[in-house]
Amino acid sequence: MVANSLVEGGGTLEVLFLACLIGGALYTTIAVIFGDIIGQALDGAMDFLSFDGPPWLNMSAFAGAVTAFGGAGLLLERYTSLGIVMVVIAALLAGIVAGFIVFFVYIRPMDRSENSIAFSTADLTGLLGEVLVPIPEKGCGEVLIKVSAGVTNQIAASFDGQPIDGGSRVVVVEIQDGTLLVSKVEMPLLDDEIERRV
Repeated sequence: MVANSLVEGGGTLEVLFLACLIGGALYTTIAVIFGDIIGQALDGAMDFLSFDGPPWLNMSAFAGAVTAFGGAGLLLERYTSLGIVMVVIAALLAGIVAGFIVFFVYIRPMDRSENSIAFSTADLTGLLGEVLVPIPEKGCGEVLIKVSAGVTNQIAASFDGQPIDGGSRVVVVEIQDGTLLVSKVEMPLLDDEIERRV
């Protein structure tokens, strides 16, 4: 069919549309199914191909735009009476719209939904915790602190130089050499803590 259309004269544009459609679909399929496997196998060998530009210039959005350009071009050329220039312009517009839809409906929300449970000890300053292992006047104990989606146990020393009993509430005042300096705080029990103790 492609060979026949080349002979007829309008085939070069059809070949371009078909190549865009097939190439974009293949890229998307390979990237979705084998993307992680290929990335790990090549171990960063293809990093020179990455583009650190504006976030809307995403390769997946571009592949979606190219695929839509090819598909729209084929449909418009075969099933409308538009001229070649109008077919190309309409296919370009369809590709741009599809690229924006892919970016704003899929890529951008997925980028924003990524969560990390990683934290820095510097982020712990000002957080409340509970003493697990009593903290002596001079020496270290252990505190439990809630961070993002979980909890962490950290080595702690008394900021005021006063012993702190196990189960006491503390606040992280500062961090020195990886040790949290904490101070005891008197806080009323929250409703859920009262229910747990009853």
